[in-house]
Amino acid sequence: MARLLLLTNDLTPSSEVLPALGLLGHHVRVLPAEASALVETPPTDVVLVDGRRDLAPARSLCRLLRTTGVSAPLLLVVTEGGLAAVTAEWGVDDVLLVTAGPAEVEARVRLAIGRSLIAEDDDDTLAPEIRAGDVVIDEASYSARVRGRSLDLTYKEFELLKFLAQHPGRVFTRAQLLQEVWGYDYYGGTRTVDVHVRRLRAKLGAEFEQQIGTVRNVGYRFVAPGREGVGARESQRTS
Repeated sequence: MARLLLLTNDLTPSSEVLPALGLLGHHVRVLPAEASALVETPPTDVVLVDGRRDLAPARSLCRLLRTTGVSAPLLLVVTEGGLAAVTAEWGVDDVLLVTAGPAEVEARVRLAIGRSLIAEDDDDTLAPEIRAGDVVIDEASYSARVRGRSLDLTYKEFELLKFLAQHPGRVFTRAQLLQEVWGYDYYGGTRTVDVHVRRLRAKLGAEFEQQIGTVRNVGYRFVAPGREGVGARESQRTS
């Protein structure tokens, strides 16, 4: 028997949201569709988000749950019509149609839990580090260092550096970086990206600041060491 958490604003039993749940023996806890509902919630095997009616709030909630570090698999309950709106950007592990039968729901819950356990085992055996030249980013401890020197980064500075380092050489516009690092719900301007890049470069130091390269009139990229000429480095340092 799995522990399921259903996030919904529909004040009805869980079997009204997903009828098959009424025929299964899982323990289902129902809470409002808010990320804050997870703060004092007991351990959960699977989180279900009700997206039957309001897709936009459901998408925002799913993305917020992912950015806040929810470790349990995230399943979205939708109607057949809602399937057309769901993309990988929602951050869900799987979708469940409201018409899904007990056998299908049971299988999807079982597979989601199984994949989560396998991922946890992989995380325990693999060092969660990103290495790009002399820059080393440790995702487990939210820390970064350059040639052994620790960088005193804020959370967003760390996330920005990590994202760029994960895609060396790829150019991202300021709007793309806002979307990927700050999220869809952030309402600040693209100038925020420039400010964080400037701070990142200052903390990397004069020897390594060129690894955050500027592509004029486009955006920023992480420059892999040894792949740029002197002239290119000079142009990248100009914001």
